[in-house]
Amino acid sequence: MRKRGRIKRVLLFLLLVIVLLFAVLLFKTLQFRSKQVQVDAGQQLNLDNSAISRRLSEALRFKTISKQESGEVATAEFQAFHEFLKQNFPRTHATLSREVVNQWSLLYTWKGTNQTLRPILLSAHQDVVPAEGAKTAWQYPPFDGLIADGYVWGRGTMDDKSSVLGILEGVETLLTENYQPQRTVYLAFGHDEEVGGKEGASKIASLLQSRGVELEYVIDEGFFLTDGIVPGVTRPVALVGIAEKGFLTLELTVDGEGGHSSVPPPHTSIGILSQAINKLEQQQMPQDMDGVVRQMFDYIGPEMPFGKKLVFANLWLFKPLVERQLAASTSMNASTRTTTAVTIVEGGIKENVLPAKARAVVNFRILPGDTIESVIDHVTNTINDSRVKIARYGTEAFQPTPISDTSAQSFQFVQRSIKQVFGEAVIAPGLVVGATDARHYQPLTKSAYRFLPVRLRSEDIRRMHGVNERISVDNYLEAVKFYYYLIKNSTM
Repeated sequence: MRKRGRIKRVLLFLLLVIVLLFAVLLFKTLQFRSKQVQVDAGQQLNLDNSAISRRLSEALRFKTISKQESGEVATAEFQAFHEFLKQNFPRTHATLSREVVNQWSLLYTWKGTNQTLRPILLSAHQDVVPAEGAKTAWQYPPFDGLIADGYVWGRGTMDDKSSVLGILEGVETLLTENYQPQRTVYLAFGHDEEVGGKEGASKIASLLQSRGVELEYVIDEGFFLTDGIVPGVTRPVALVGIAEKGFLTLELTVDGEGGHSSVPPPHTSIGILSQAINKLEQQQMPQDMDGVVRQMFDYIGPEMPFGKKLVFANLWLFKPLVERQLAASTSMNASTRTTTAVTIVEGGIKENVLPAKARAVVNFRILPGDTIESVIDHVTNTINDSRVKIARYGTEAFQPTPISDTSAQSFQFVQRSIKQVFGEAVIAPGLVVGATDARHYQPLTKSAYRFLPVRLRSEDIRRMHGVNERISVDNYLEAVKFYYYLIKNSTM
């Protein structure tokens, strides 16, 4: 009887624990409230829709291409594009001061009435990547800028002339209303973002820094208005990048003795190198979802169905489960750890000759919280083989950016502007895994955001730097409205 009594007490205790656990889970889920801002719809804008689309169409015909290999600038194309901007945005060029920085980048200054307020900077880039692929793969020629089937087609519609033109359209519209900003507005259009931005945005940032400029915020390309891409959310999601990853490439080399393949050593230089590569792939840098990704789920989680909402409201319990799921997704894994990508392997010259040397190139995209130095330490300790020489490769390397504060007033400006145009969207911060011009302006501000008001479905992702790049006419008008509201909300 006493044994049954003990079992009964244990079962009652377990039941009490389960009830308490469920109560805690439910309480925290009910407290997991929406972070979405509520705003009134924006005012009705008097826009000439056909003229706006036509100007974007014409802008796409200028082949302002950046080439990674040669680094050459399409001089005549940039000159013609600059003249096109002068002719098509006359109020902007009559009111704002315009500077040409390092020959091809453009900096516009719209002076505010209150010089005690920190300026804002809207960034975009004039250059585009080459239009690779067979001509027959393009539904419409990449540099004709045709308007067909409800879309504007061509290289630069998504990346990034729609932003250059959209910003200027927003400014031009405000000028027709005789609007005068309280805080100064900078428009910064680099000419080499696609090859790193060192001669464009970097030079503009240095110029502003030499003048002692401190920015309220900078906004650049980065994320999009995604539709049907974020699992568990049926509404479009506007991801706003609040940080971006760093960049480092290392070269691994192993020297061998060479000789005839008929008398091989236990491990050739290729074999030793392969072991090193295997170690790096098997022992990835640690996962961390407590940074930007945690903030993203704090915004998205409350908008999910109850079951998923309960999980993200209670990461204190479900975090290991969520981390495993994130690691299984290529895109989410890239957002929660410093990634390791072996991109080049070389070794050997002939089937019967032992390789005298083998080399591999490994690229790392560095998560905020990690550093270039910590990545090198990880690689050195993981390989732990004196036969493998480790050296930095190439000239491009930079630390991850600081994380911008989502509680800052400047983030509210961005949120409000998105809501005024894309009222149904869920807005959330995110981590940009690539590189943008925004990082060059980071020394000038504590708030750098990365968002392009372009609607993106899963089938559109391959259009970025691919064939059949396009933007719908309706979406481009939304982009113009977004920049209009963003400037107004930030400078009233």
